[in-house]
Amino acid sequence: MAETIHHIPFWYLPLLVILPIAALWAGVAGLRKAARRKTAPNRDPDWSVPPLADEKQGRSFLHKWDVRCKIVTIVVFSFVVASLGHLAAALAAVALSLSVAVMIKVPAARLMLRLLALAGFLGMLLVVMPFTVPAHPGDTLVMFGGVEWLTLNFRGLLLAATIAARAVAIAMLMEPLLSTAPLPVTLHGLCRLGVPEMAAQMVLLSNRYVHVFSHEARRMSAGMQLRGFRKRTDTATLRTVANFLGMLFVRSFERTERVFDAMRARGYQGRFPEPVKLRLRASDLLICLAWLAAAAALMVWDRIIL
Repeated sequence: MAETIHHIPFWYLPLLVILPIAALWAGVAGLRKAARRKTAPNRDPDWSVPPLADEKQGRSFLHKWDVRCKIVTIVVFSFVVASLGHLAAALAAVALSLSVAVMIKVPAARLMLRLLALAGFLGMLLVVMPFTVPAHPGDTLVMFGGVEWLTLNFRGLLLAATIAARAVAIAMLMEPLLSTAPLPVTLHGLCRLGVPEMAAQMVLLSNRYVHVFSHEARRMSAGMQLRGFRKRTDTATLRTVANFLGMLFVRSFERTERVFDAMRARGYQGRFPEPVKLRLRASDLLICLAWLAAAAALMVWDRIIL
């Protein structure tokens, strides 16, 4: 079966490609502004370091779910979502992830910020793949102005949309994983699952002090600007930036030594105390089975029915 080729004038290209890109860019900019207004209406927040966990305690079943079961189940579900090959199944996974996020009352601004981190890559994917996927028999092609290399393949567009839907579904699954338990509890669950304790401690300390180092960098940058520093493409700017990075490294190293001395003064001997006592209950296993059943249903629908 040969490809179906539709020839349309070249001036249709801006309408079908450039205008959707502009609309996507405008939508991303609008979502970013809306998220900033909802998250911090009275102050300018630091968007360079997104939060990993929400310390607020909720009452949903995910907040009460054993963190070990939650990690294993959501990771398995994410792998199942990543293996879906049809757009309908991927959209069903998006709907399921969104329903869970609504159920645990994730703030819309926080969810939008997590999705905005993917917007650039997914937008590029939706633009590039329709023009680069090789044509197979039975594909529907649109050729602009008779130019062969400007041929849009609808199968490539469908494939890009499927990949984007899978990425969105997995990104939204990170909110139930990270925002329904404090980060120390999540890392403690990972340690109980076999992750080295030293790696968990490094993640915990990095999450706590990356904000401090970011504030230190902003403070040093503000001091340089008050002293008349302006970025230019010359040797003096490169030398100043190198000195800035070196001083930031020295200050960070000195702060690390002070933090470690303070930890040893408080009795640190290579291990942190357990934040909670993890107890597996029958309800935790039932929730696991429900999630895995949903994953199996998605896989059967994708592999057999569709």
